[in-house]
Amino acid sequence: MIDIWPDIAPVAGTPACGPPSFAPERGWWVTRHADVRAALTDPAFRVPPVDSGPPGTLAWLRASVSRFSSPRRHPERRSMVVTALDALDPDELRQEAARRTAAVLDRAAGRLDVMRELARPVPLWVLAGRLGFADPVAAGTAVAVVAAAYHPGVDVAAVRRADRAVATLLAAVPPAAPEVRANLIGLLVQACDATAGLIGAAAHHLLPRPGGHPPGVAETAELLAEVLRLDPPVRATRRVTASAVRLGGRELPAGSPVLLRFDAANRDPAVFVDPAAMRPGRPGGGLLTFGAGERGCPGDRHALALATGVLDVLRERCQRTRAPLCHEPHPTLTVPTSLEVSVR
Repeated sequence: MIDIWPDIAPVAGTPACGPPSFAPERGWWVTRHADVRAALTDPAFRVPPVDSGPPGTLAWLRASVSRFSSPRRHPERRSMVVTALDALDPDELRQEAARRTAAVLDRAAGRLDVMRELARPVPLWVLAGRLGFADPVAAGTAVAVVAAAYHPGVDVAAVRRADRAVATLLAAVPPAAPEVRANLIGLLVQACDATAGLIGAAAHHLLPRPGGHPPGVAETAELLAEVLRLDPPVRATRRVTASAVRLGGRELPAGSPVLLRFDAANRDPAVFVDPAAMRPGRPGGGLLTFGAGERGCPGDRHALALATGVLDVLRERCQRTRAPLCHEPHPTLTVPTSLEVSVR
C-alpha cells in the first residue's frame, strides 16, 4: 500500500539552498546539503568555545560536556556519553515511553497539551530513570530549567535558575568522576528540547484533525524520519572557522562565524526528489538533523525510540484540535509552545 501524505511547508525563516552567503550582522549561512555535510566533517570548522565557571554551575556544565569541547577534549568526553548510551536498549526505552504516555492519557479529562504533559516530561523521565538518576521526575524538571538557559544570550535570572537546577541534578546523578557526571547531565539536557520538538512536530503533522483521518498507515519510525527531515527540531548548528577555508566555491576567512542550516539542507533538491513531499520509507540516507562526522549525535537511535513510544500511543488514541500552533522563539531550535489534542 502506498502512503500519500501532504507536502510539509518549511517553517517560516527557512532559507532556500544556495552557495554559502555572508552578511555582516549574522556571518556565514550554509544551506546546501553537500556544503553542510562538508563543514560538519572538516576539522577547520570548530564548535564555538564557551567560558567555564565555578564547579556545579551552568557555565561549568557547558564547559565540561562533549558538545562544546575542544578537539583535544572531545573524544574522551564523547566516549563517556557513548558508554552510558550503550547500556540502554532503545526498544526498552520505546516501550517505557509508550507505557508512561498511556498512563498520562488514562488520567486526561478529554483534552491534553502534548508539549506540557508528554513531549517534554516523558522522554526525560524515562531517560533519567534508565541512567540511574534519583527521582527521575524531579530530575526532568531540573533539566528543563537548565535547557532553557543552555544556549548563549539568556538573561541573568535564567542563568541563576539554571545554576540551582545544575546543583539539583548533581545531587541526583549516580556517583562518578565530575566530568562523567557532567556529561550524563548534558545528555539529558541535549535530549530535552530536541526530543520534545520532534514529538511536537510529529503530533502536529501526523495526528488526524477533527472530521478527518491521516492519509496513510506508515510505521511511526518511518514517519518520524521524514518529520526530522522536513520539520527538524534542531534547524541549525554553529561553527567557527579555525583557519581560512574554501567551502562551496566561497573563501571563508579564519575566525568566521558559520551557521549550518539543517532545515534548508534537508530539502536540497540535489539530494531529495520532491523535497517537500513526505514519503515514509524514502530510500537512501542524507538526513542531516543528527549531524555528521565525529560530532554527530550519539543518541539518535535512543531519541527516535523515545519519540516513537510516545507517538505510537498518540496516533492510536488522540486527534488534533483546531488550536493554532506557535513555536518558542529560538535561533536554532523549532519547538512548539503547546499542542492540544483530544483523547479518545
